[in-house]
Amino acid sequence: MSVRTLKAIVTGRVQGVFYRASVKEVAAALSINGYAKNIINGDVEVEATGQEADLMAMIKYLNQGPEAATMESVTWEYIETKSVEGFAIY
Repeated sequence: MSVRTLKAIVTGRVQGVFYRASVKEVAAALSINGYAKNIINGDVEVEATGQEADLMAMIKYLNQGPEAATMESVTWEYIETKSVEGFAIY
């Protein structure tokens, strides 16, 4: 299995609803490293590094989110693989 990195942008009601914290919990369960951060325009950016199957599970969660969130869209792409430890919230 190969390790890859993806970057996703999540739009909708995703700030102030524990979206990033829930993404961090899912990342820990999937052994994914990276970060989730608020963007000034109200979106959330997620960068995730892990096994491809785990990344697909993460994308599925990004579309679902926590109960209080309302996702409008999730766009993502693979980027150059990064070596990071842990999952941060910014």
